[in-house]
Amino acid sequence: MANTSAIYARIDTGLKENAESILAQLGISPSSAIQMLYSQIVLTRGLPFDLHLPSPSLIPTAVGGMSRGELDAELMKGVESLKSGRICTVDEVDAELAKEFGI
Repeated sequence: MANTSAIYARIDTGLKENAESILAQLGISPSSAIQMLYSQIVLTRGLPFDLHLPSPSLIPTAVGGMSRGELDAELMKGVESLKSGRICTVDEVDAELAKEFGI
């Protein structure tokens, strides 16, 4: 029998379910995914992905974080776009958000 150790971690239930659903589609068990992660940590001598805080200029401002003047200015940009005939489909908006913000 292989010499193994158990790992116990508490994570958000929704995150666990979503991740395990994706892993199942890939045919990978959660234990195998953790084994792969640990193997990559050893191979790369660190986390196998880039960790950084996004630039504040890349984070969209929430409406609740805007002053009344800022909100009015943003709304006017939308009105001017409509008046000039510049409109976008939902798919175009989704593509732009994915490109610009990764969402």
